[in-house]
This record gives sequence, structure tokens and C-alpha cells, in this order.
Amino acid sequence: MNKIVRFFDKLEDRIRGFLSHYPMLYAMVGGVAVVLFWRGVWELADDFEISAFWSLFVSVLIMMGTGVFVSFFIGDRIILTGLKREKKLAEKTEDEVKEEEMLLVNLSRRLENIEKSIDLIKQKL
Repeated sequence: MNKIVRFFDKLEDRIRGFLSHYPMLYAMVGGVAVVLFWRGVWELADDFEISAFWSLFVSVLIMMGTGVFVSFFIGDRIILTGLKREKKLAEKTEDEVKEEEMLLVNLSRRLENIEKSIDLIKQKL
């Protein structure tokens, strides 16, 4: 089972790596997949003869209970970029994304150094 999970994990990484260079193609592939998924959900609900009211009621309960409601319909990244008045990720160039990633890596290293310094100070005390 682990081999299967690892295979699909690596496959996903390769596909995302490729598609990230072609945002329009990525959007098209993702869009088709989302529509097919919802079509399947819709057909399944029809097969079980679930009414529109109960469909809406149960889905809102589940989404609110799992925290997916706001994340799916608005997205936490959109909220954060709006508050910070940043560009949307889709509007950033590849260089800007790499620059932001390097900044985060550098901050992480600095934080690790600070933690090590604090540990050394604690040992001396």
C-alpha cells in the first residue's frame, strides 16, 4: 500500500511541477476535473433521490463543520492577500514567487539560529 501511495505522491509532484509552468493549461485541467467531480456528486445525489433542500442543508453543515466553507468559496490565501494588498499568486511572476520562497527559507534559517542561540544561553544558565 505504501508503494502505491508513494507512486501517486511522486506522480502528483511531477504533474504539478510541469503544469505550474503553464498556468492556463493548469487551470483548464483543474477546471475539467472539478466539473467532473461535481457532476459525479450530482448524479449520486440524484440516484439517492436527495432533495435540493437536504442537499444544501447537509453540505453546508459538513463544510462549516470541517472548515471548508470559507476556504473553498473564498480561500484563505485570497483573504490574506487582500488584507496585505498583495498581488494574487496567479498575477505574480515566477521570479517573484522564487524570491518570496527564498525569503521564507532565509527567515526559517535565521529562526533556527535564534533557537540554537537561546538553547546555548539556557545551557549556560
